[in-house]
Amino acid sequence: MRIAFVAMLMISSVLSAAEPLRPNVVVILADDIGYGDLGCYGATKIKTPNLDKLAAQGMRFTDAHSPASVCTPTRYALLTGQYAFRHKPASGILSGVAPLAIPADRVTMASLLKKNGYATGVVGKWHLGLGEIETDY
Repeated sequence: MRIAFVAMLMISSVLSAAEPLRPNVVVILADDIGYGDLGCYGATKIKTPNLDKLAAQGMRFTDAHSPASVCTPTRYALLTGQYAFRHKPASGILSGVAPLAIPADRVTMASLLKKNGYATGVVGKWHLGLGEIETDY
């Protein structure tokens, strides 16, 4: 009986010392969607039930600004926190075979999240170059 009690105490202390659950972080970057295009913001012409459900269960932002009007600089700015037009490879739209626009050692949203215990991933259009970085921009 004492062994079971001690085992339960040990398990209890391990569980209570476990890290608290972190909230999920989902960033949806969509080209050409405006504030009034989703039902959660009042749109009625096109139904967006899945996005509306995400919005209802999470956090919504009502004051947003885009760092650029095209994809590459917008993605670069979102991931790095830097204004893309000050970093030549990311200041225009990159081709599908362009070299990397973000140096591998640059701090990004993903590297900060990973450093804090998150698993990260991306789904969709990358458009920030592939392969090695060219050094002669």
